[in-house]
Amino acid sequence: MKRFIRHSIAICLVGLLFSACKKEADIQPLETSKPRTAATESVVLLNENFESGSKTAYATASVSLSSGSWTFDDALTGNLAADLKNGSKSVRIRNTGSITTDFSMTNATGTVTVSVKHGTYGSDANSNWQLWTSADNGQTWTQQGNTITTSGSLQTATFSFPATSSLRISIRKTSGGSSRINIDDVSVAAGSGTGGGDGGGSASDDSNLLLGNPSNALADISSENNYLMARTYYALSYSRNRGTPNWVSWHIQSSDLGTLSRSNDFRADSDLPAGWYQVQNSSYSGSGFDRGHNCPSGDRTASATANSATFLMTNMMPQAPNNNQKTWANLENYTRDLVKAGNEVYVICGSYGQGGTGSLGGVTNTIDNGHVTVPSNIWKVVVVIPSGNGDLNRINGSTRVIAINTPNRNDIDIDWTEYKTTVRDIESATGYNLLSTLRPSLQDSLETRLDP
Repeated sequence: MKRFIRHSIAICLVGLLFSACKKEADIQPLETSKPRTAATESVVLLNENFESGSKTAYATASVSLSSGSWTFDDALTGNLAADLKNGSKSVRIRNTGSITTDFSMTNATGTVTVSVKHGTYGSDANSNWQLWTSADNGQTWTQQGNTITTSGSLQTATFSFPATSSLRISIRKTSGGSSRINIDDVSVAAGSGTGGGDGGGSASDDSNLLLGNPSNALADISSENNYLMARTYYALSYSRNRGTPNWVSWHIQSSDLGTLSRSNDFRADSDLPAGWYQVQNSSYSGSGFDRGHNCPSGDRTASATANSATFLMTNMMPQAPNNNQKTWANLENYTRDLVKAGNEVYVICGSYGQGGTGSLGGVTNTIDNGHVTVPSNIWKVVVVIPSGNGDLNRINGSTRVIAINTPNRNDIDIDWTEYKTTVRDIESATGYNLLSTLRPSLQDSLETRLDP
């Protein structure tokens, strides 16, 4: 007899002829999500790699770069071996320095996505930095997204936010004293996607949101159930009402996989907006459900900072123990084996619905006195490409896409392949637009295909 999920797929395929299908569980898609539409191409406003121009002193001055004039305050262009960079140069910032565009980007309307590569200079201590923007030619400024912490390798931070006018950006170091940071490959795009809509390459390689923002999440407190949190090691849409992420998106390459053990420092996320309930380390205790990672600890073992970042409770969902420790663990190990075999992968994971069966038996709808919703289903999409450059351009009709949708039950089959489905089926269940930065015809090809 076919497993639960294959039966659900059959139902969905028939229902898709007329309308979006529902699964056996009572599915409640995210209120702010919209039906799947063709991806809208983004307009590239800025691509700056800091390879042109030169500034060799920290004193405040303007420097002419390929994108235009920038003011470097306590910052210079670095080309030393200790400078983390993609190419021959990057920016080096110390103390509370900054780099700021002296020009305004026009046509900054709709959802704007800013991508920045960053890291710690040499053996300096890690520091924090923030992205600030101005819509009035530098008269007033607003911080976008969360404060970002550097690490010893070049990572990509991505910010998405609404804009309605011209735009200036400022990258500001906020902590670490004389410790220095490197900034490289700053890109800005405007449109509904988070990159070059038809694979034009405007989104930075390795970006956690390279394949799109599935629910058009916003880093705005008014978007309390679709709140974008762009972190160094993953990006997520958080639901205040559910107390869990709607989805988490991240990239894995060989340099992300090291030898560090789990930090196990589960903790509340203090970066949530003021007044929001913070799910605690102990919130799942006695519930019969694991603190299930969306972005796994095992995908971030190259540094202690990276591994610790996965233990924030905003990255967790109540997961049936056998689902988490067996079925899902097997899939996670398989995914890492693909990376070790010479690939890199882009992963989107999430959950939906209400009501799961944990180790205590019986269906549970919420835990932590109603603050955390127990999902009925847990899903994941894995896009696999050989390691290389120009990632978005290298995704084609032959690219392998693995889509899994599991019931959140403790009697689950440990063989994750029993729960294969299509990306389109997951979209129908959630209302999200996955892989939205791909051209529509390629989306259709990849999203309707079941992984062999």
